[in-house]
Amino acid sequence: MKLGIDFGTTRIVAAAADRGNYPVVSFERPDGAWWDWYPPLVAVSGDRIRYGWQAWQAQAEPGWTVIRSLKRFLQDAGPLTEVEVGLRRFLMLDLLAGLMESLREALIGASTLSVPPNEPLEVMLGVPANANTNQRFLTVEAVRRAGFQVLGLLNEPSAAAVEFTHARRGKLPSRGSTTLLVYDLGGGTFDASLVSTEERRQAVVASEGIPTLGGDDFDEILAELALEAAGVGAEERDSLSQAEWFRLHEECRQRKEALHPNTRRITVDLESVRQGWEPVTVPVTEFYERCRPLVEETIHAVKDLVAAHGGQPDLLYVTGGGSELPLVPRALREIYARRVKRSGYTRSSTAIGLAIQADEEAAHRLEDAFTRYFGVWREAEAGRRVVFDPLFEKGARLPSPGEPPLRVVRRYRPVHNIGHFRYLECSHRNPDGEPGGDITVWDDILFPFDPALQSRPDLTSVPVGRCACAPQQEIEESYACDAAGAVTVTIENRTAGYRRSYRLGRWAAADEPIVPGKRRRRAPRRKTMKK
Repeated sequence: MKLGIDFGTTRIVAAAADRGNYPVVSFERPDGAWWDWYPPLVAVSGDRIRYGWQAWQAQAEPGWTVIRSLKRFLQDAGPLTEVEVGLRRFLMLDLLAGLMESLREALIGASTLSVPPNEPLEVMLGVPANANTNQRFLTVEAVRRAGFQVLGLLNEPSAAAVEFTHARRGKLPSRGSTTLLVYDLGGGTFDASLVSTEERRQAVVASEGIPTLGGDDFDEILAELALEAAGVGAEERDSLSQAEWFRLHEECRQRKEALHPNTRRITVDLESVRQGWEPVTVPVTEFYERCRPLVEETIHAVKDLVAAHGGQPDLLYVTGGGSELPLVPRALREIYARRVKRSGYTRSSTAIGLAIQADEEAAHRLEDAFTRYFGVWREAEAGRRVVFDPLFEKGARLPSPGEPPLRVVRRYRPVHNIGHFRYLECSHRNPDGEPGGDITVWDDILFPFDPALQSRPDLTSVPVGRCACAPQQEIEESYACDAAGAVTVTIENRTAGYRRSYRLGRWAAADEPIVPGKRRRRAPRRKTMKK
């Protein structure tokens, strides 16, 4: 059975490929109610862990800490990253795999799917367009560990474009293509993609995104306004437990999602957060005023994307759960007027598009693109200067599932005994070519250029210096990027005949543990890395 799974920040949505139809899967909650999404929640109490709807129930039970928006932490996580809850630490990858295993059990035993015994669940996964290599790896690895067969990864706005094209079969121009701008504001991330669309073919022209902006931030703003209205000071806020912050953000999320264009006031039930607190009322105009700068950030990102690639889109397709805030389509229509088309499936269009892409019989062809620059620092001018070598350019076409990986080769003769490779990904490059925007720094790699060092498994204690034999060696770096955006490198000393292969990411050591915080602080949209 083939599925599309959109692992969102606040919801997991699944759609099935069923003989040309792509229904969204509904899940049965423990109380017997049915919902068309599965909660990406993890609850911890000592050594006990619950996931999904069981974690949802734990918010009402003493002694449990519920972790929400786990996806948001993936941007800065690696395979050894830990999540700290109280006095306990858990590997992020283990928590993700446990969550996906609970999802698989729910799909088989507590959903509208009818899965025959022993039939494999084959899934196409969605990831933010701005997702880095580790984020993609962690998502795929967790899903595979849970027992799914992963068909491939697709950027979320690209999947929404597939859903848009499929829904409009026979209505698109018979000649030429339509330029679609997908505006995807989810629970934790914002992505925009320019997509050239035809009847059964889509080509991603370029993507832009803000990995730290989404509906979660609107929840945070409403929480702040509610606490201000209640007169809760800094000292009392600091006394709130993780469980109380979870209940506050969930209360605000539900109130936010109940808004409609005619809503004037929002009532937040603070008694659900802490016993003895009274409900408060927040004017909608004040809430929108606080949210507008975030919406304007997304519009600036869209304008940058359009300006960089010329012309105006024929249509702006609005999707993602965060876009349901009435302020969002209103702000977009102020600029793009009638070109704004809001998806009828704002929370599920990505999952539907993923299911269509998973379905071979649908015969949809999508050409996706590399959404970030990937490169390495190199010495220039005999070591007097360091320059950035972009191995994979932003916008380069990614291979489709089943196609050979995208390859880049570098050959040269070194001057040092050891090659010190410092890799990074970035969303932008400054006019001088330096990395800018959102930057992810990966592990350093040390490779022995001097053949005398080839048997040394650990080179960290060997000083790097000029070596008389180094210029006699021919070195080849061969990079491969697969359809999921994962990059591997093989470095070979062609003269001496030895090589080493590496999967690039953050593998060397555990990061500082992630502590599900009381408040999240978003990084600025663009930043520059200093060498």
